[in-house]
Amino acid sequence: MLGYYAQYSREYIATLMVLTTLFFALPIFIAPLSWARLMRWTIPEHDHLAIYFGRCLGAFILVIEIAMLRSVVTGTGFSYAFDLLFLVFALMFVVHVYGAIKRIQPITETLEIGFWMILFVLNVLFYPASSITL
Repeated sequence: MLGYYAQYSREYIATLMVLTTLFFALPIFIAPLSWARLMRWTIPEHDHLAIYFGRCLGAFILVIEIAMLRSVVTGTGFSYAFDLLFLVFALMFVVHVYGAIKRIQPITETLEIGFWMILFVLNVLFYPASSITL
């Protein structure tokens, strides 16, 4: 199953990059509290720390976006970009499951559990090789 649609890995990662840049990375980096309100988070009275952490998260997402962009533009580093995405999707799954179990996040974040699972499966299907070489 790994790499079943490998011939479309460039299209997959380009589409993923554009969508996640527009709907996650840039909004979180530029306006983290607006994004948080949209996701139904309650914003504390003292919000400087939330803004700081939101922008830090946005910056790290942009690093992943740049890795995907490099692989799309140069045609190299596909495996590396996909491996990074495996880590991101797995860790985001854990973060969201933990928040759901503790009941410390809005429903929008709990629903993201399915989103991260779908992205992980898509990453498997579009992986640019038939095996992972570390």
